Amino acid sequence: MTAGGAMKPILLRARGEDKSRSISTYLRMGGYGALKKALIMDPAGVRKEVKDSGLRGRGGAGFPTGVKWGFVPQDLPKPKYLICNADESEPGTFKDRAIIHTDPHMLIEGIIISSYAIDAHVAYIYIRGEFWEEARILEKAIAEARRKGYLGTNILRTGFDLEIHVHRGAGAYICGEETALIESIEGKRGQPRLKPPFPAVVGVFGCPTVVNNVETLACVPHIIEHGAAWFAAIGRNERNSGPKLYGISGHVRRPGVYELPMGVTFRELIYEHAGGIREGHELKAFIPGGSSCPVLPADFVDIPADFDSVAEAGSMFGSGGLIVMDDSVDMVWALENLMTFYSHESCGQCTPCREGSDWALDILRRIRRGYGRPEDLETLERISRYASQGMTICPLGDAFCGPISSFLKHFRNEFEDYIAKAKPLPPRTTPVLPVRSGRGRFGI
Repeated sequence: MTAGGAMKPILLRARGEDKSRSISTYLRMGGYGALKKALIMDPAGVRKEVKDSGLRGRGGAGFPTGVKWGFVPQDLPKPKYLICNADESEPGTFKDRAIIHTDPHMLIEGIIISSYAIDAHVAYIYIRGEFWEEARILEKAIAEARRKGYLGTNILRTGFDLEIHVHRGAGAYICGEETALIESIEGKRGQPRLKPPFPAVVGVFGCPTVVNNVETLACVPHIIEHGAAWFAAIGRNERNSGPKLYGISGHVRRPGVYELPMGVTFRELIYEHAGGIREGHELKAFIPGGSSCPVLPADFVDIPADFDSVAEAGSMFGSGGLIVMDDSVDMVWALENLMTFYSHESCGQCTPCREGSDWALDILRRIRRGYGRPEDLETLERISRYASQGMTICPLGDAFCGPISSFLKHFRNEFEDYIAKAKPLPPRTTPVLPVRSGRGRFGI
C-alpha cells in the first residue's frame, strides 16, 4: 500500500490480463488453490476464519459475514442453500459487474468455499435481468469449473457436492432485498417478507439460506488463502477491514471502479483517483454509497469512506457507489430524479412506501415547475418521518426517505428559492369524472 492509498489489486487483479475470464488464466494466477485448502479444513474452521477477518457485507448493510453464516442452524435436517445476490440495481452502483466481467471464477470459488462452510449443496446466483451478457459469462465459467472437477459430485475427491444455478431476475429493483429475491427464485412475485423468521432459518423453499453479495463472496478465497489476520490488516479502521471496490460516477474526470483499502477518504477517492471535479466547477455534494444513501455536502469530503465513519456523518456507506455532484447541479431536480426512480420501483406492498413515494414525487414535480407552496417542505419532512424507521417491511421506505430528509437538511435554501418564486396553481381544465356506482375509484 502506498501513502496515497493505492494498493496492489486483489479483487481486480485480473484486470488487463489476456482472457481473464477463462479458467486457464485463473488457474495460472493461483485460482482454486484456496478451495483446495478450504476443503481439507473443518467447515467450522472456515466460518471462523471469515469471522475473524472482519469481512462485512459489501452489498450495503455491512453486516459481519462470518456472524451471518453462524446464524444457520447446523442441527436441522432440511437442506441449506447459498444465494449470491448479483442483482445490483442500486443507481450509482456497478462494482459487482466489474468482478463478473473481469474474473468470474473468483466469484465461483468464493461461492463454493462459502457453500462448504455452511453445508449447502445447491447455490444460486440471482442476477439482474438486464445483465444478459454477465449471465452468459457466469454460465460459461460454471461449465468450465464443472469440467475441471471444481463443481458437481465429489469435488476434488473430497466427498463434497455442489451445483450452482444462474437465476435471472426480471428487472425489479426490489429484488435486491434478500427476501424479495428469495420470493422471486421460488417463482412468486418479488415482494419482501416479514422478518422474523430470517432467511438463515427460513429462507428459499422454507430452508436455511445465506444471501451474500458478489463482492462479499469474491473476498472469501483471499481470506482462506492468506488468512484472517492478513485481511483484517488491510484498511484504516479495525472494524472496517479489507479491500473495497469503489464505483465512482458523476462529475469527475475519471469515473470508474477503483480498488482501495477500506477507509480511504472521499477526498482521496474524488481528487487523487477519479481525477477531481471537471474543469471550471467545484464539488457541491456527494452521495457516498448509492442513491438510497443520504446526500452529504462538500464539507464532509475528508471523512473516511467506510461503514462506521459515514454513519457518524449522518449517511450510509452502502455499496460504495459514490455519486459526485458539482456546483452546476440543481438539487431540487436531483431529488425529483431520485424520487422518480423510487416511486416507480416501490413494490406497492406497504402503504407508507407506495403512497409516500408518489406523494413526495408529486410535490417535488410541482415545486420544480414553479407551483410550490410554503407548506410543501413540511409535508415532505412529514412523509420522510412517517415512511421510514421501520414503518415498512423492507428498507425501501428508508431508501426514499433518506434522500428527502438530507436534501432538505443541507440544501433547503434551493427548495425555498423555488417556492419564493412560485406562481399560483393554474385552474383545473380537466373535468373530474364521477365514480360509477358499483365500480372502483378509477372506473375499473
